[in-house]
Amino acid sequence: MLWATLLPFALTATVCAQGVDSSKNMALEGYNDLQARTAYQPTIQKQGNRWIAYVGHHGDNKLNPLNGKMEDNGTSIIDVTDVKKPKYLYHIPGEEGLAEQGGSQMVRVCSGATLPKADKSKFYMLRVFGNQAHEIWDVTTPESPTLLTTITKGLKGTHKNFWECDTGIAYLVSGNPQWRTTRMTQVYDLSDPAKPVFIRDFGLVGQQPGASGEVPVQLHGVMSTGPKGNRVYFGYGTNTNGVIQIVDRDKLINGPKDPTPENLLYPQVTRIDMPTMHGAHTTFPMLGVKVPEFSKNLLGASRDFIVVTNEAIQKECLEGRQMVWVVDATNEKRAFGVANWGIPEKSGNYCSKGGRFGTHSSNENMTDIYYNKLMFFSYFNAGVRAVDMRDPFQPKEVAYFVPAMNKNTVVLETPVTQRGKLPFTAASDRKVIQTNNVEVDDRGYIYIVDRANTGMHILSLTGPARSIANWNAAVK
Repeated sequence: MLWATLLPFALTATVCAQGVDSSKNMALEGYNDLQARTAYQPTIQKQGNRWIAYVGHHGDNKLNPLNGKMEDNGTSIIDVTDVKKPKYLYHIPGEEGLAEQGGSQMVRVCSGATLPKADKSKFYMLRVFGNQAHEIWDVTTPESPTLLTTITKGLKGTHKNFWECDTGIAYLVSGNPQWRTTRMTQVYDLSDPAKPVFIRDFGLVGQQPGASGEVPVQLHGVMSTGPKGNRVYFGYGTNTNGVIQIVDRDKLINGPKDPTPENLLYPQVTRIDMPTMHGAHTTFPMLGVKVPEFSKNLLGASRDFIVVTNEAIQKECLEGRQMVWVVDATNEKRAFGVANWGIPEKSGNYCSKGGRFGTHSSNENMTDIYYNKLMFFSYFNAGVRAVDMRDPFQPKEVAYFVPAMNKNTVVLETPVTQRGKLPFTAASDRKVIQTNNVEVDDRGYIYIVDRANTGMHILSLTGPARSIANWNAAVK
């Protein structure tokens, strides 16, 4: 393997067999092909002396070499204790169907030792089952997971859930058939994973049963700061009509539950409507940031921000440019945008390269190694990018990694063009990398998975990018 530490300031390029198309200040540590399944969300959990990666998949049907059976894409479980030799342990089949209509895209994992009412010796996985259900699995033995319970089923949509491991409160992105949208929020108490307790349904005014008029854009994902921060950040939309909603967590959980317009507005702290051609895929809070430039000012030296990531949907830029936006939410009632960040298209002729170009998501683990220092953004055909966020007013890219295509890489499916907003233009069928989601673990490793079946790459920072992070007990 060619280690980027040997050339920390230079661009590196290696042969495709090594899994690298180009990189800067990032090194490839390990790789797993994920049985050539189209992948969405990686989550990494320390279990005893082991580190286990759980990867959610979009829908498809593939051979599972472990048992010789064709299985609908679901959840892959990989031992990544030794990142240089990841070991595929098990595949849990998901819902039948292709792309967004099947699979098991979202996965979260909590230790029973942290959940208030769980078996302290166990580990639990929360996952979606296609678009129709949410499930909890016992993954104490990752090689032999067992279904513990189905939380809710008969839904018409699911997506990017959030689970507070210290309280058990879960914010499930669901499509309650009685609601007017395919994605809203169902709040559950999963402190005892074997006995889910429903708390309430929640969404934007106009999405609730019995409402009239235009239906507000659907929910995409949720992030919570738990009881201490007492805030929940909701992101609606993906690439159009985005809404950022900041909600008082205590009022959401303990306030009036009947979904009247008044009750839906009761926990809302503020709502920010984005430009029509942008959405809110990920709403990542960066709180208590000490901005060096303002250290001598009487006011404003410490600030709160929300890093909002759009999702590129259309291939070859047949939409508005999707990027990263930084919102200053120090005064939540008067939150406003202070910066944006993205890759110049001409740096790689990305719009004509094939597939999607633009941001998709950020890491969501708030490990001290990176929090308020570095963030990682998946960028589809431009791989993953590491951005210095120490001064949120001036985000700066410090590293990147673009995987090489391999024998498993396929042409990404063509999304439905936004008819009525853009003239229909057929995108090409060029084969290209499509880095889908990114996550980090508490050791500092970076995990990216590919929508176009290329697999999972495990990375580390090198050179000046690594020096920004608080490694301590991180990667040795």
